[in-house]
Amino acid sequence: MADDGRAPARYTLKKTVVLVGMMGAGKTAVGRAVAAKLGAPFLDSDAEIEAAANLSVPEIFTRDGEAFFRKRESEVIARLLDTARCILSTGGGAFLAQGNREVISQRGVSVWLNAELDLLWNRVRHKDTRPLLRTRDPKATLTALYEARVPLYSQADIAVPCDPALSIDAMAIRVIEALADRPDVLEPIDG
Repeated sequence: MADDGRAPARYTLKKTVVLVGMMGAGKTAVGRAVAAKLGAPFLDSDAEIEAAANLSVPEIFTRDGEAFFRKRESEVIARLLDTARCILSTGGGAFLAQGNREVISQRGVSVWLNAELDLLWNRVRHKDTRPLLRTRDPKATLTALYEARVPLYSQADIAVPCDPALSIDAMAIRVIEALADRPDVLEPIDG
């Protein structure tokens, strides 16, 4: 898929691609770009939860707590996996639940956007939309989350390393190249 003057390959999406990883890894931005390149729908589980609740994720955390949010998140992910094949971005904590990992594995393919801690911190440190980082020491909190979550993210079907030097578009191409090795996910279109 490198820019060598040839037309990019075209594919049919055979199953839902579920992007997982830490907050700030680029799941939504890269997911939108992957979807656009594949001509597939893009869905975001957090956005679906917010639309259903008519509240933002931070408001849900404040009003109902994390356990309530995680239950709704699992329900939404299962529902979205039963809809049309798409590129699905999930919240950073979604892949932590064994039930979510199992349903994603059964009905789709998980792609871990594997970003280093320094890159994540640079992306999230000035945002107040991350309820889990509303602590006295958000960098220490992010570090603890990262260390706890990486072993679970590493269970994803595919890992794609994030490179801070790459644009969103280039990261999307990197994801598609990783998916192209999976004929159960992407089928090349001749012509």
